[in-house]
Amino acid sequence: MSFGNTVALGAVAGLTIFLGLPFARLRLLSTRARVGLAMFAVGVLAFLFVDVIGHAASIVNDAVTAYKHHRAGLGHPVSFALVLGASFAAGSAGLAMIERRMRPPRPAPPPVAGGSIDALPVSEIGRLTHDSDAARSRALQTAMTIAAAIGLHNFAEGLAIGVSASTGEISLATVLIVGFALHNATEGFGIVGPLGSVRPSWRWLVLAGIVGGGPTFIGSIVGYNVSSQPLQLLFYALSGGAILYVIGEVWNGMRRYGHRELGLWLLSAGFFAGVVTDLIVSYGGG
Repeated sequence: MSFGNTVALGAVAGLTIFLGLPFARLRLLSTRARVGLAMFAVGVLAFLFVDVIGHAASIVNDAVTAYKHHRAGLGHPVSFALVLGASFAAGSAGLAMIERRMRPPRPAPPPVAGGSIDALPVSEIGRLTHDSDAARSRALQTAMTIAAAIGLHNFAEGLAIGVSASTGEISLATVLIVGFALHNATEGFGIVGPLGSVRPSWRWLVLAGIVGGGPTFIGSIVGYNVSSQPLQLLFYALSGGAILYVIGEVWNGMRRYGHRELGLWLLSAGFFAGVVTDLIVSYGGG
């Protein structure tokens, strides 16, 4: 498969993430529906977490096997294990530290029960408006963080597409592209689910789609020209840590709305959707 065809098909695989993003613009969703969508997103993210950590562990296990059979020194598996641990920490704890620094101030206490907002001084009304804007900004920030975490995962997927195409494994590369395209289609829900009642602009959705799906395109370019297990391990571990972090954020955010049983059913449905789309990749030998 030529470089041009690989890059074009890698772009197609990444762009399917836009299929789920327009749901964030719907105004008719009830609280129950929004909780269900968010928990479906958590299910998709949970599958992605299992998937990327499985790939990362497989790379480290291969390094251990190489050392066991005297094909590499002890430094090989040790360095890979350190990359896994450090990258996972950077994706989880590191992301939490960055998010804490960017977090807006805590909202002010609500008005006294029984009071009317019209009776509040102008300064207090402005303060409440600011708090509402801060909550909206935080929801958009969390969703963009999810897009970035998914983007790290998709970069590693793009590497797999590029490496397969460059080594002449055209059938495998084709199956990977189809499988990842279907897989990425569910990831759009993972981005917009936690937004709740926040209705983002089309410009924001386009940016989120580029952040989440664009790395598949970039990864296919890099993978076609460079085959590097340490690079794959780095991005798998980073995305694993980041995905685990955002799962916790979304889960905590949805708890206050109730609908626990519905949420768990939809979480399971999201996880199963990830499994089903991944089966195509597994069938092709990816």
